[in-house]
Amino acid sequence: MTSVVKFNVLTVPEGEGATLEERFAKRAGLVENQEGFEEFQLLRPVEGTDKYLVYTRWRSEEDFQNWVEGQAFKKGHAQAAAEAQKDGHAHGGHGGPAATDSEIWGFEVVQQVTAKG
Repeated sequence: MTSVVKFNVLTVPEGEGATLEERFAKRAGLVENQEGFEEFQLLRPVEGTDKYLVYTRWRSEEDFQNWVEGQAFKKGHAQAAAEAQKDGHAHGGHGGPAATDSEIWGFEVVQQVTAKG
């Protein structure tokens, strides 16, 4: 079976990167227990773009779809929204989303190399 990779491509306005990173650090952590979940990474842009990449790898497309359509996904995103509101009120900020746009890119893993040793 071939793993699938999903990138959630987040457009983050200048100055909001730290907010986004902090919110991900406080995330619900529910994906780790999802059937078929293999890996998560939050990737910070370092040159030429305002887009953060949220990388997840899944055993199959079906496993990813089960996550997106499941209760844990809804619960995790509801918790993130509540944290955003709380952060906004506590720090005098806007409390809204740190990203202004999001799109999903999907790929199948056709080759993979890992470090030896």
